[in-house]
Amino acid sequence: MADMADTVLTDVSDGLATITINRPDAMNAMNTAAKVALRDALRAVADDPAVRAVLLTATGRAFCVGQDLKEHVAKLSEARESDGGNALSTVREHYNPIVRALTEMEKPVVAGVNGVAAGAGFGFALAADYRVAADTAAFNTSFAGVALTADSGVSWTLPRLIGASRATDLLFFPRSLSAQEAYELGIVNKVVPAADLAKEAHAVARALADGPTVAYAALKASVAYGAGHSLAETLEKEDELQTKAGASQDHTIAVDAFLAKQPPKYLGR
Repeated sequence: MADMADTVLTDVSDGLATITINRPDAMNAMNTAAKVALRDALRAVADDPAVRAVLLTATGRAFCVGQDLKEHVAKLSEARESDGGNALSTVREHYNPIVRALTEMEKPVVAGVNGVAAGAGFGFALAADYRVAADTAAFNTSFAGVALTADSGVSWTLPRLIGASRATDLLFFPRSLSAQEAYELGIVNKVVPAADLAKEAHAVARALADGPTVAYAALKASVAYGAGHSLAETLEKEDELQTKAGASQDHTIAVDAFLAKQPPKYLGR
């Protein structure tokens, strides 16, 4: 059994952080060690000024099938025996911080979905800014299948991608979506042959790591802000964020490169 040190692997290379969920024998189900490791790894790369983009992926044939139900059953039993313990405190302690780290970090996140993404694993993929899926990947909300409601942000992210009616259908009647169907619904940005997934997901993340990081952070923030605010409020937010992006070194680099008819070489600041 993998311990906390290797349930999640982190590699940082030339501005790109690759975070890999690494419990392949358990289809990357999230036990406590994995949840803590993923939460802490995401927080670390979010705070690392050397990291300009993040690739979240996994080993084996699954991306992440969500909660480790074997551990969950044990915690349910402990909660009953302790007369009032909360076996689902993991939502507050782990899943919520993981999703907030993915969505709130000021750098783009790419999910390289190598296989099944279900439950919380589906939520992690949805929380990324861009999703590249292997043609053998599949997606499933799963929650109602074990008599639970949505967590990991799925009730917020999924309706915004595919609409409330389709999201409710997938939540009430969980089923496996193929990568192609997920693409047609707008859940996935790109589907590639499974053998090419690592290369293609890395290429997308690499391009973002080499890009204008301040602008990407502002774009990410403005899209999230606009989802819950009026047009007038969003216009004000765009003005605020554009002022910040316009003051970045990368904006000056981009304008100078355009005038010189040369490709820009961004610094990420």
